[in-house]
Amino acid sequence: MKDIGLYIHVPFCVSKCPYCDFYSMRGDECDFDDYTMCVLESMQDWEQKLGRKANTLYFGGGTPSVLGADNLALITERAKKLFTVDDEITVECNPSTIENGFFQTLHDAGVNRISLGVQSAVDDERKRLGRKADRKTILKCIDDARKSGINNITLDVMLGVPNQTFDSLKSTIDYCIDTGVPHISAYMLKLEEGTYFYKNSEKLNLPDEDTVADMYSLLGDILEKNGYRNYEISNFAKPGFEGKHNLKYWNCEEYLGIGPSAHSFIDGKRFFYPRDILSFKNGDEPIFDCDGGDEEEYIMLRLRLIDGVNFDEFEKRFNKPFDKGYLEKAQPFIKDGYAVLDENSMHLTRKGFLVSNTIISEIIL
Repeated sequence: MKDIGLYIHVPFCVSKCPYCDFYSMRGDECDFDDYTMCVLESMQDWEQKLGRKANTLYFGGGTPSVLGADNLALITERAKKLFTVDDEITVECNPSTIENGFFQTLHDAGVNRISLGVQSAVDDERKRLGRKADRKTILKCIDDARKSGINNITLDVMLGVPNQTFDSLKSTIDYCIDTGVPHISAYMLKLEEGTYFYKNSEKLNLPDEDTVADMYSLLGDILEKNGYRNYEISNFAKPGFEGKHNLKYWNCEEYLGIGPSAHSFIDGKRFFYPRDILSFKNGDEPIFDCDGGDEEEYIMLRLRLIDGVNFDEFEKRFNKPFDKGYLEKAQPFIKDGYAVLDENSMHLTRKGFLVSNTIISEIIL
């Protein structure tokens, strides 16, 4: 059996970003320590239930870095012992929450990848997004991480944010490239119901959809010219630095999520913990969502990758050839340059990535 991925959700933030719909709340040191103990207990229980190994570990949130280096190190070391995690270990970090020695403590525990939330390198845009760290603080975080021995660093940026222009986006892209990090993620702002941005959308001065699409194309062109491959819709990496944990999601591989709102896919079943920290602390069981891993879901996920669906891999997984019906449905998109078909695979182009939901729905339904 393949090694699974292990995801730990940290539901704490210093403050709520106006665009964020992820499950999070404020907490103090006692909350952080208490939650850490609950995660350790949950990992112990799951190891006994599954008896599986994991080769990746990912801390997401929320803001995992607010949990503190010692707590993150404790969870990492226990995960390595229980699940023999021996490959990629990632911690999402907000640059404004990093203290001296933070990265060294993580590195010593086995963390080898950091994801920093930049969102924008333009001060006005960052302020509107609720981001407190300035450009110098971000650069210091990158430098401190490298000095600790962590060189696998990814920066998150956002497209379509309030007041963003092509020039301001290019400034952000140039800033990220100049840092020399090997991985950059770019996400289009989505107005999530219930967020401050959603409630005040008319006041935000957001770029329109066509402009955001052009921004995505600009970003992709610049990054690829600088050695970053657009290996997944929102992710660009230099060779060998693709995110191994997130690739498990797009390859329809198995993973275990621990913490409130965390999702899992194990033994063909998808399940999740409710968005309720007390429920998690009380040891309540996760909720069954649906069966997973069928061929339509596999195609949907694989088409998020630039490599798309490989026909040989599909046949090995499902013990049957790739259905020609899918190819027939894809023909209009291939003709118009949204997808590419060759002898061994079918994949979307960057133009196709922009309307991937529509294309995938047409192909698999």
